[in-house]
Amino acid sequence: MSYIQTNDSRFGEPVSLFYQDWGQGKPVVLIHGWPLSHEMWEYQMTELPKQGIRCIAYDRRGFGKSSKPWGGYDYDTLADDLKAVLDELDLQDVTLVGFSMGGGEVARYFSRHGGARVSKAVLVSAVTPFMLQTDDNPDGVPQETFDEMLTNMKEDRIKFLDDFGKQFFGVNLINRPVSTPLLDYYRMLASFASPVATQECAKAFSSTDFRQDMGTINVPTLIIHGDADKTVPIEASGEQSSQMVLNSTYKVYDGAPHGLFYTEKEQLNSDLIDFILEPVAARSATTSQMY
Repeated sequence: MSYIQTNDSRFGEPVSLFYQDWGQGKPVVLIHGWPLSHEMWEYQMTELPKQGIRCIAYDRRGFGKSSKPWGGYDYDTLADDLKAVLDELDLQDVTLVGFSMGGGEVARYFSRHGGARVSKAVLVSAVTPFMLQTDDNPDGVPQETFDEMLTNMKEDRIKFLDDFGKQFFGVNLINRPVSTPLLDYYRMLASFASPVATQECAKAFSSTDFRQDMGTINVPTLIIHGDADKTVPIEASGEQSSQMVLNSTYKVYDGAPHGLFYTEKEQLNSDLIDFILEPVAARSATTSQMY
């Protein structure tokens, strides 16, 4: 198995990040969402390499096959972990794709590391620019919602994951876009995460304000969000992000839930392939578009 060692030894030993590297061509680094692991990208990792795209997906610290330290789940440290992946693999002309919590790592990487090695960015169902409801962010999610999540995680983490997965994929009495076995599979992936990492990362993505970071994203950026996302409401995320990143294209997936990497996988794959392979010079440097 392939691992990258970070320089973070604050808790007694370096952190090892597991990664999968498939295909040849233009490199794409896929950053998974919470509380999953790199396996969530299965339906992208098996299609994009067929189009001449090199796909690298890694497990965030505390998740999947990566080390599970006690701490280091703040976005500065997570952005440093992303830098370690890019540096160790010596990647150039990279497209960063951040899903949900991973969108925060993309934004913080630009503000903290100047977007080194990166030529394009994609934010999919991302938590950017700011999830928490405050006086100056009225469309955000109330603190009470996140407090309840943490309480349920501590009480019965697996039941919480089971309930969360249904909302994640938009499952209800009249709509079932994923099968029961697939729901069980994603719950299993999430269960492998450290309980500490699960809680601390929830605190990080719910409370970190990325509004200043967004202005540092200075490469062509594709922003994708589902308008039926009940996990990361589009009003507080995709709509605001599209206004903050100047050189961006904004695509709203009609009726799509949070977990659109599966429910809308054909459309997402097509949009990713077109965006990644499109010459940078062919894009506008100053405008955003909505589809």
